[in-house]
Amino acid sequence: MTNPYETDLDKRPANYQPLTPTSFLERSAMVFPDRTAIIHGNQRFSYAEFYDRSRKLASVLARHGIGKGDTVSAMLSNTPPMLECHYGVPMTGGVLHAINTRLDAANVAFMLDHANTKILITDREFAPTIAEALKLADADPLVVDYDDPEFAQDGDLLGSIEYEAFIADGDPAFAWSPPEDEWQSCSLNYTSGTTGNPKGVVYHHRGTYLMGYGNVVAGAMPDGCTYLWTLPMFHCNGWCFPWSVSVVGGTHVCLRWVRAKAIFDAIAEHKVTHMCGAPIVMSTLLNAPAEEKQELPHTVQFITAAAPPPESVLAGMAEAGFNVTHVYGLTETFGPSVVNQWKAEWDELEDGARAAKKARQGVRYAALEDLDVLDPETMTPVPRDGETMGEVMMRGNIVMKGYLKNPEATNEALSGGWFHSGDLGVRHPDGYIQLKDRSKDIIISGGENISSIEVEDTLYKHPAITAAAVVAKPDDKWGETPCAFVEVQEGTDLSEDDVIDHCREHLARYKCPRHVVFTELPKTSTGKIQKFKLRDMAQGG
Repeated sequence: MTNPYETDLDKRPANYQPLTPTSFLERSAMVFPDRTAIIHGNQRFSYAEFYDRSRKLASVLARHGIGKGDTVSAMLSNTPPMLECHYGVPMTGGVLHAINTRLDAANVAFMLDHANTKILITDREFAPTIAEALKLADADPLVVDYDDPEFAQDGDLLGSIEYEAFIADGDPAFAWSPPEDEWQSCSLNYTSGTTGNPKGVVYHHRGTYLMGYGNVVAGAMPDGCTYLWTLPMFHCNGWCFPWSVSVVGGTHVCLRWVRAKAIFDAIAEHKVTHMCGAPIVMSTLLNAPAEEKQELPHTVQFITAAAPPPESVLAGMAEAGFNVTHVYGLTETFGPSVVNQWKAEWDELEDGARAAKKARQGVRYAALEDLDVLDPETMTPVPRDGETMGEVMMRGNIVMKGYLKNPEATNEALSGGWFHSGDLGVRHPDGYIQLKDRSKDIIISGGENISSIEVEDTLYKHPAITAAAVVAKPDDKWGETPCAFVEVQEGTDLSEDDVIDHCREHLARYKCPRHVVFTELPKTSTGKIQKFKLRDMAQGG
């Protein structure tokens, strides 16, 4: 029998349009043309100007051959050009690759080659790294320099044109179109590789659009809110907040460097309502000298990820004027996809019980279709008893398309109809999940993922080191930092500083161990290093 609901009721232009986050800016520019969209130092751009500048960028990129599937890389701080790239690049059909500004030249060079970068927009602050990366890379992109008019930098200008000159003759009426298919790639984010090179995580227009709304719901973002950029926009596209803020016609307050005084000043001057950041941002605020702090006239919503903040930190943040919301996610899930949805009745709990609730990662984002803790062997849910461990898995429209040029890793990560996070956790009777361990031994320091294997590989390159293992050590400022346990050749005189200096020659500074312990490594009968014992040692001091 014919289904009448599927007969002569087809998709048409009138009733179906591919979703794309660029539509958020178009709407806000129409509804709030004179509302301030971006604040950067003394610069102010209205929504009409923000939209015009993004279209000018798009038109110039298109003029230089950027179209569907072409990569535009950006090595930029949290500045207006980075926001404009989040709209101008996808308007052309191109893919935005925002580069982690803390990476070393070798990693950047690999990414430029792997992404086949056609155009690179780079801040002169990062000129030394980019100059070296361009020498190492096979890619030969058109280089556009950003010379920040508000905060002068000393770095060289590497390209043939400066950003403002690049977009100056662009078309503010550039007639961009939504993608033909919302599955089309929108952005590229590299995740720290546990072995070998980092993997390129590909986002589509559909997911970034849905995350635009998802953040608004999870962050309780009202119309016209003011968002302070303490979270790097290179990190999962700033958790997709470059698009979320435009959903509500909010104001982006750019912050070039995360410093306590600048944060307090910006909050007070611009009446900031929302901000995101790693635990280190909270530490920066709480530990700032008294003369850098300000009493806030209103409560600021602070969204944080990584390890759940201790109760003492939450209390300190509340006293300072911040309400903290804890989220969890991965690069592969467009940033945060799980939120510790707080319930008012939990405020009445005793301190210990309330802290236990705060320690949980939470429930799925409204934009995520499914979240569970499964036995990775049987792919069946573990009991909701808060004790039985399994692997945290997600599925839905804010899960990546896959890893660029890496079908094997894609198939492995998305096997069985779920995205395998690699994180081990439990599920409580009320459905909230809680992480218990990281099966991949990733260390999260200051919000940045550090692969223990990458650090170990570097340690093994030292001729005097015969065995090495790296685990996370708790740190009041960074959340956790790498702690190296090493065995050395008999008769070798090797100091902690020697090991750290060796690592700094081969790794980005933030990946280097801050503590080195010389000891015989505990091993199983088959010779496998027992990292759980090392974690206990690192926890102990």
